[in-house]
Amino acid sequence: MNSLIEKYFPSLSETQCRQFEAMGPLYTDWNSKINLISRKDIDFLYEHHILHSLAIARFIRFKEGSRIMDVGTGGGFPGIPLAVMFPECRFLLVDSIGKKLKAAADIAEKLDLQNVSFCHERVEEEKAMFDFVVSRAVMPLPDLYRLCRKNIAQKQINALPNGIICLKGGELQHEIQSFRQVASQIELSEEFEEEYYKTKKIVYLPV
Repeated sequence: MNSLIEKYFPSLSETQCRQFEAMGPLYTDWNSKINLISRKDIDFLYEHHILHSLAIARFIRFKEGSRIMDVGTGGGFPGIPLAVMFPECRFLLVDSIGKKLKAAADIAEKLDLQNVSFCHERVEEEKAMFDFVVSRAVMPLPDLYRLCRKNIAQKQINALPNGIICLKGGELQHEIQSFRQVASQIELSEEFEEEYYKTKKIVYLPV
C-alpha cells in the first residue's frame, strides 16, 4: 500500500489498498505510451494526482447510491481514485479526448472497478442527472457551471447540497467572483502537509 495514501486514509479495506497499490504500475505503463500526465510528473503520481483527487474525499463522504460525473477526466482524475474510495457510488467519467479515455477505461478495468463508466463526448452532450459534478482544473468555474447545471439532480441524499466540486490551484478571486455569495473555498494545505498543496484548493458550488 502506498504510504502517502495510508497516511491520510488509514482505514481502507484490503481491496482498496490493493487497487491503490496497482495504480502506480498501471499509470506508469500507460504514460509510457501516451501522455496522460507530464513525463516529469509520473514520479509524483501519488502525491500530485491520486492524493490530490482524494482531497474531495476529505471534503465530503458521498452517501451510498450517489451519482457523480467527472468532467474532463483525462487519464481518470479525480474519478478513478474516488471510485476506489466510494465503491457504493456510481461514477461517469467524461472526456472529449478518446485516447486518454481509452487508457482510463483500461486502468479501471484492470483495477476491477465495477462502479465506473466512460463516455467519449463533450459535457454539453450529456443528459443524465447526477448528485455532484467533479473536475480537476478542466475549465473556469463559470464555464463549468454553465455547461453542467443541467446535470445536477434536485433530489438530495448527501449531507451537502448537490452541486459542483472542483480541484483548483492558484489565485481564484476573479474566477469565483460571480459566485462569491454561495461558493466555498477550502485550502488543501489544511488537509495535507506536503508542499505541493500550499496553493491547492477545493471550490464547492451548490447548484
